[in-house]
Amino acid sequence: MPRLAAVPRTPPKPGAHEISAAGLRAFFNIARDWGLSTDEQMVLLGSPGRSTFFKWKAAPESAELKRDTLERLSYLLGIYKALQILLPDATAADAWVKKPNTAPGFGGRSALDRMLGGNVSDLFAVRQYLDAQRGGWA
Repeated sequence: MPRLAAVPRTPPKPGAHEISAAGLRAFFNIARDWGLSTDEQMVLLGSPGRSTFFKWKAAPESAELKRDTLERLSYLLGIYKALQILLPDATAADAWVKKPNTAPGFGGRSALDRMLGGNVSDLFAVRQYLDAQRGGWA
């Protein structure tokens, strides 16, 4: 009888809980680094109810986030990463989000002010701006 070739094992894909938990843990670290208030954090996450927000914060591993919240987290993580690349000094990178910006799309407001507009498109606009500054696709 011929021997069957060994099939390499691939790790299982993370499930919704694992992805949600990892995203929330990263977000709460970013929120700390950026000095965000609870209300600001809630807006960036899509304005969940207060009790939901505090459950996520206390036990991110039990969260299973909706697509909108995952999309928001993706943009926020991308913004954070882009800032770390553009401004290798962590203090400067973290402070950038609160500094006034005269670039088109900001109108003299900070990136945080733009992101607090509450729409996913506001997060996208900041991410797109930073990606263009890095020389990526705009």
